[in-house]
Amino acid sequence: MKAILHEEKVVMVECPRDAWQGFPSFIPTKTKIAYLQTLIDAGFEIIDMGSFVSPKMVPQVKDTHEVLIGLSLEGSPTKLLVIVANVRGAEQAVLEEKISYLGYPFSISETFQFRNANCTLEDSFNRVYSIQELCLKSNKKLVIYISMAFGNPYGDPWSTEIVEQWIHRLTDLGIDTFSLADTVGVADPSTIELLFRQLTKVFPNLTLGVHLHSRPDRWRPKVQAAFDQGCRRFDATLSGFGGCPFAQDDLVGNLDTMSLMQFLEERGLAPPLKKVPLERAVQLFHDKIIPYHSPNL
Repeated sequence: MKAILHEEKVVMVECPRDAWQGFPSFIPTKTKIAYLQTLIDAGFEIIDMGSFVSPKMVPQVKDTHEVLIGLSLEGSPTKLLVIVANVRGAEQAVLEEKISYLGYPFSISETFQFRNANCTLEDSFNRVYSIQELCLKSNKKLVIYISMAFGNPYGDPWSTEIVEQWIHRLTDLGIDTFSLADTVGVADPSTIELLFRQLTKVFPNLTLGVHLHSRPDRWRPKVQAAFDQGCRRFDATLSGFGGCPFAQDDLVGNLDTMSLMQFLEERGLAPPLKKVPLERAVQLFHDKIIPYHSPNL
């Protein structure tokens, strides 16, 4: 079968949740609502806006339900995504009418699976089974984030075959959308190219995206490698803040949205975001969100 590359369209997933989840000072709920509403007004197709996880582990997103109440999607094409780490979180998430997607981080590194979700890989697979059942019953779509998809810093086994084997098992549950996560920024362009080439050959009908963590001066070759192998779904955050607080002490940072936009504009594939609210969102992030990155607030 011919691989579906979606040459005519790129899906950009804006990820404010990943930008601010590790901030040491709590961002007020009203500030989050104002910022997210501006992103919705800008026309992002998908926004990763929060999580239903333990407030003890990730206190920054403990107000996800309240934030959702304050958001308006009326007349907007934007779809909202939240991250869940277990069945209990999924049970909360599927009750939210404004949510279209649940994202589950499935690590192929056993060490990171314990650090991130306190379970084994087999336990994690069983969680996915239960979460997928909830999604199907609630008309939600489950997106699997393959954490440590390009390697890990723990010495755990990694290969393209390991990634392929787990995706095979997960597709048996009816899941068709995956985002390959460079969780700690270890991927190089050659590894990204190798993995996407293999997976698009084996799974031509899946949607395979990428969630890159990268230093500001290293993003372009990584994006280029994924793009050249047919990837048309990219996660990014305005200003490139964030990363997973359970991966390592030094957060690598996310792919910056404006850098990705420039890359796509060069190829005539940039999504039609509205300029004024987009500029306002950038300003809001710097003026109202970044100050809470300081632990002294």
